[in-house]
Amino acid sequence: MKYYIIAGEASGDLHGSNLIKQLKQFDPEASIRSWGGDLMQQSGSEVVKHYKELAFMGFAEVIMNLPTILQNIAFCKKDIEAFKPDVLILIDYPGFNLRIAEWAKKNKYKVVYYISPQVWAWKESRVKMIKKVVDKMIVILPFEKRFYEDKWQYKVDYVGHPLVQVVDDFIRKEKSDYIYTKPIIALLPGSRKQEVTVKLPVMLEAAKSFPQYQFLVAKAASLDEKVYQGILKDFPFAGTVANDTYNLLSQSVAALVTSGTATLETALFNVPQVVCYKGSFISYQIAKRLVKIKFISLVNLIMDKQVVKELIQQDFNVKNVVKELDDVLHDEKKIADIKTNYADLKNLLAKDGNASSKAAEIIVNLASISLQ
Repeated sequence: MKYYIIAGEASGDLHGSNLIKQLKQFDPEASIRSWGGDLMQQSGSEVVKHYKELAFMGFAEVIMNLPTILQNIAFCKKDIEAFKPDVLILIDYPGFNLRIAEWAKKNKYKVVYYISPQVWAWKESRVKMIKKVVDKMIVILPFEKRFYEDKWQYKVDYVGHPLVQVVDDFIRKEKSDYIYTKPIIALLPGSRKQEVTVKLPVMLEAAKSFPQYQFLVAKAASLDEKVYQGILKDFPFAGTVANDTYNLLSQSVAALVTSGTATLETALFNVPQVVCYKGSFISYQIAKRLVKIKFISLVNLIMDKQVVKELIQQDFNVKNVVKELDDVLHDEKKIADIKTNYADLKNLLAKDGNASSKAAEIIVNLASISLQ
């Protein structure tokens, strides 16, 4: 059967790649075409558009790039029509994917949404459209099932979080050690240029207060090396790792992490962390008025309490980073509490097996029905 997958950012590329591997287990003859990244390509999909061409962050940035976004939507529709998939699989990326879903439903394609948009955070009205245009919603966070089914009477499938299996598989592998005489602290400033240029200098300035530790920056494959060189020339004590974030986390005693999937990955590696976020002034002011959630990190959202400290916007400054990082390095009670909550978090997300495999089985079954 034929599958068309759309992922618009690095985390979607990761989840898409694991889904592709499992689709091929259930359907060895699968033909897969996608929008995604290197991981999805390596897993056996033909990638027609790389996510680094799609990653526009924040309200202001989206408006500035609206002509490009509209061109991409038009191209995507034509490409789907040419490929004629048995099922269309959308991974998060709602601004783009919901437009495609609406068009696809009108054109009688089967539509699966794997990894729900964060409609529980803002734009909850999108659920009305989702109910009309999505044939199957597959969610990976436990509170999403309650949100859709209890509040909106829309049946969804909760499969657990795919990162649990991914991280467990990595931990079981033999890894190469970084050779440093100092304990390692990981810096995960994000995968977009806007994130890295704003957050990494603050992280590195704070790092000067901890000369007894080795700081290593996780570089995003999607970013030009010059982005990092321009920042790191002023902080020669810091090292870098490229395409090796999991190995870095497996050897770190603490981490400074931008909000997003990385906060959850850090927790699954049992690394105490401080969450750092700062957006453009305009984007933040708009988001502050629209977003309805208490936390920005997945760890705190899933646990519905503050497990890890979040430094947001003006609170993300060198003084506060130094204080909070010192706590997760040296406050034994705080470290123990974080790790206890991490264990509870993992139990919530593990459910009863491989999330990617369960999602793939659901999708293959739906694709088969469409052929009858």
